[in-house]
Amino acid sequence: METLIIDRSDGILTVTLNRPKRKNAASLEMWRELGETFIEARNRPEDRVVVITGAGGDFCAGADLSDLEGAEAHHLKYMHVISDTALALHRLPQPVIAKVQGVAVGAGCNLALGCDLVVAAEGARFSEIFSRRGLSVDFGGTWLLPRRIGLHRAKELAFFGDILSASEAMELGLVNRVVPPGELDAFVADWARRLASGPPLALAATKAMLDDSFSMDLSQALEREGTTQIMNLQAEDGKEAILAFLQKRDAVFKGR
Repeated sequence: METLIIDRSDGILTVTLNRPKRKNAASLEMWRELGETFIEARNRPEDRVVVITGAGGDFCAGADLSDLEGAEAHHLKYMHVISDTALALHRLPQPVIAKVQGVAVGAGCNLALGCDLVVAAEGARFSEIFSRRGLSVDFGGTWLLPRRIGLHRAKELAFFGDILSASEAMELGLVNRVVPPGELDAFVADWARRLASGPPLALAATKAMLDDSFSMDLSQALEREGTTQIMNLQAEDGKEAILAFLQKRDAVFKGR
């Protein structure tokens, strides 16, 4: 990988954006490599949880606008790559944690918000900065923001492109937790370990049902819950969970 650092350890896949001199602004190659990494992780059951972060004290300063110089055909290709990468992120069955420090703006903000959980260091900054660059929102932001914070708040962030502190982002519901910078690594590592030791099939099913909930009514959601729960109970992990409960020990889940 030219633009990413990939680390796998104990079921945790850590993807580090690695262009620190550019505040990890995403080049076309970075978008490609992220998409390839997400697709690969989707097909690796040994990857139990994914953590996305940035090198050098920043998460991601959005798209590298120097890549956008050129013919219109190049622009179209560029946007296809960005959209494909956003889809690959959203299609990951594993829980995904964004570990954010420094700036997370533009597409970098939506990369973080596209994760299932967002943990930010005090001092982190978020912005849908597109309008200040003469651009409209991309990397799934128009889909994500209304679901996260409601339509009117989403329009406010998108129209003005204001910079939000980590605490302001948490108050809006964009961030799960804000922690001191010195505690960020340990906090995310703890969450990642807990998720990696959890039941992969059940967590993936829960994630999918929650993500799809806006397109279902209650009766459809209940029917899907029932069908999924039967599958969980019949799976090896479900049987292991019941046995571990009866034996008063921690369950060991294998993802089958």
